[in-house]
Amino acid sequence: MALILLFSIICLSHPQIELHVHLDGAIRVQTILDVARRRGISLPADTVEEMTQIIIVQKPASLTEFLGKFAEYMHVVAGDREAIKRIAYEFVEDKAKEGVIYVEVRYSPHFLANTQVDPIPWNQEEGDISPDEVVHLVNEGLKEGERAFNIKARSILCCMRHKPNWSMEVVELCKKYHQEGVVAIDLAGDESLNSEACPGHRKAYEEAVRCGIHRTVHAGEAVEVLKAERVGHGYRTLEDQGLYKKLLAQNMHFEVCPISSKLTGACDPDFTKHPVITFRKDKANYSLNTDDPLIFNSTLHLDYCTAQKYMGFTEEEFKRVNINSAQSCFLPDKEKKDLLNKLYEAYGMVQSTAF
Repeated sequence: MALILLFSIICLSHPQIELHVHLDGAIRVQTILDVARRRGISLPADTVEEMTQIIIVQKPASLTEFLGKFAEYMHVVAGDREAIKRIAYEFVEDKAKEGVIYVEVRYSPHFLANTQVDPIPWNQEEGDISPDEVVHLVNEGLKEGERAFNIKARSILCCMRHKPNWSMEVVELCKKYHQEGVVAIDLAGDESLNSEACPGHRKAYEEAVRCGIHRTVHAGEAVEVLKAERVGHGYRTLEDQGLYKKLLAQNMHFEVCPISSKLTGACDPDFTKHPVITFRKDKANYSLNTDDPLIFNSTLHLDYCTAQKYMGFTEEEFKRVNINSAQSCFLPDKEKKDLLNKLYEAYGMVQSTAF
């Protein structure tokens, strides 16, 4: 107990970096209730406690079941300018409270829009908020949050596996807003769908490569096809030792999400058998992240403490992971170097000359 308490103090006192968290999976329940009341939208519950129980995943489920949870509340915030900007601003505030100094938050612009998107998601009526305006609103919310809470926030735009026809629009939005906080493209959604068979995704990633847009993807097996620079989760790469060793040699970054991996059924629910233990032993390049803290009723602090309690995580590994996260983030080189210097200073380390 004393060791866990000591580690908790260490976690809270050191700055952290988060690279894999979904904006629409990190919304405050109170905000969902507030927006629903303002918009006159009926929900199955009217208290934070009751609505939380409806939204959260409490035991390991399939990824498809997990994705179904978004339908409980996304129709409330989608298509509403005030709500979209508010969730971005509040996200930055919440991360600042967790001790995060740099975060890359990802989302699908199409899932928050209600026009110029086919089909219009969440059974919304057509309105006047396009995916382009969604990106603008999220950027505004993140920037206001940065100024208010003294942390740095950037965004990643998601293509969705089941909607390859959206992907070229996503990469065009990455190009348009790359000077305004959008740092990369991602491919997310139901991983039972084969992204490699969809030319829409491949063409979008080829265009991203051509234009120098950073790339991450929720699938280790698609790294070579989509030329990804980071892998979301990446646990299944261990099933193909040839691929895993190749990724290790490339210093590929794995965006690990411990609590998420258990509750989505991505891994053995026994944390002492988690793939990150192998990553740690092999000195792999990885980060620790929350993924969807709303749906998992979790925090970054819980992911760190879980890693410490069940996976052999130490203070030194905690430092190594965050330095790896900074080195693997999608900031420009000058900003990345500044971020690394903040970590070196906070950790009492001599600044590395290698970069």
